[in-house]
Amino acid sequence: MNDRHVVFRADSSIDIGTGHVMRCLTLAEQLRQQGARCLFVSREHAGNLLSLVHERGFEAARLPVQDVAEIEVRSDEGQPEHARWLGASWQIDARETLAAIAGLTVDWLVVDHYALDHRWESELKTACHKLMVIDDLVDRRHDCDFFLNQNLGRRDADHSALVPKGTKVLLGPDYALLRPEFSELRESAVRRRDTAPMRQILVSMGGIDKGNATAQVLATLRSAEMPADCQVTIVMGKDAPWLEEIHGMATSMPFPTVVISGVANMARLMAESDLAIGAAGGTALERCCMGLPSIIIVMAENQRHGAREMARTDSALVIESAGDISEELPHAIATMVDDAYRMQMSLRCRRVTDGNGCERVVAAMSRFNGSY
Repeated sequence: MNDRHVVFRADSSIDIGTGHVMRCLTLAEQLRQQGARCLFVSREHAGNLLSLVHERGFEAARLPVQDVAEIEVRSDEGQPEHARWLGASWQIDARETLAAIAGLTVDWLVVDHYALDHRWESELKTACHKLMVIDDLVDRRHDCDFFLNQNLGRRDADHSALVPKGTKVLLGPDYALLRPEFSELRESAVRRRDTAPMRQILVSMGGIDKGNATAQVLATLRSAEMPADCQVTIVMGKDAPWLEEIHGMATSMPFPTVVISGVANMARLMAESDLAIGAAGGTALERCCMGLPSIIIVMAENQRHGAREMARTDSALVIESAGDISEELPHAIATMVDDAYRMQMSLRCRRVTDGNGCERVVAAMSRFNGSY
């Protein structure tokens, strides 16, 4: 297996966020346990997670970010909506990625990037045995052998016209790429839900929180009807641009409030919490695995479909945009104070995913390819 490689093409930045690289890291760690050698190919965007990739023990090929004025992105050429997030034209990105993996026997190339589509993938397919796309959107064509959309509520019909015939498609939270500690702590977390009152509140608006929704949440909580003995824990990325301001706000809150950055124990924090207020997206599935009742806020358009599905199944209370926080969060808090309501929500949300999705994805890759 030493000559076999899995290559991940994923980026993180202030605009992109951290979720794409984080879920690729989760998959890479599972594949590494099976003997695969994993390499990340990422651009050096502001706010990237390349240092974390190295901390987790993976090699990374760094691609430079081009000057915006030099990037040829024209909407009339059918470019993806998020094409400018790439930091280069797709043609340049394809050439640089090919150069980064030259000489490797690439068993799987895993692509998790909203700015890349079938054109880039067609260029790279000759350099790998199998190509896998991870995508939450239904907005562009792909040329891949294996396709994963872990969002709640997606159907085969959503993607049938966007992937080639014969593509292996995995859909839904049964395949959510969650770290193993979530499934390991799930049982103890679920037991807590059946007895604990609302005392521990977890706030997590994403690793970057570019728009500083965390400040809006704290400002609203300051005047909301809260339990007298509640405590609030705020989780942010260590490179979040508003981290210092949030530290300052936390000191003036009317209840104990702590700020933690760059956490490595999110599953434990969720297991010990009674209510979460956070961004929709991948972390919403982590909360569901832990049976954690949640108020989720749509922070980006790609989160809207999954959030609405969670609202439809009563798996979370949903605030449709950050601009609605000050008006809607107090009502949501008042609803969540009811212990019986939270326990019923916990029952519903824990059915969404059991946390074993990454193992299922790796097993499906193995069946599909015969190896990693």
